[in-house]
Amino acid sequence: MARIAGVDIPRDKRVEVALTYIYGIGLTRAKTILTKSGVNPDIRVKDLEDGDVQKLRTALEAFTIEGDLRRQEGMALKRLQDIGCLRGRRHRMSLPVRGQRTRTNARTRRGARKTVAGKKK
Repeated sequence: MARIAGVDIPRDKRVEVALTYIYGIGLTRAKTILTKSGVNPDIRVKDLEDGDVQKLRTALEAFTIEGDLRRQEGMALKRLQDIGCLRGRRHRMSLPVRGQRTRTNARTRRGARKTVAGKKK
């Protein structure tokens, strides 16, 4: 199993797909990396040579991936919460951030229903 950017990528998949296991790399970016590094996207990870793996590592250095990207996203959310803007407050309260309705249809963000007893006479 090849280890690239601190991630064990699966051996039996094509290199193009295996690179998407790295956080911050989708299929489009994986194709870009492979063309820049000159590695054939159709070969399997187990068939990669050491030189190819090294080429991929150097090509990946140009992108923000894995821990750095997670940290960057976390800091962006923390900044929004610290300045107290609407988006930050919505993130803090675990509510939809982009203007969606919450009277109905916000179950994913709000969690399971909390049943309230009906009004008694």
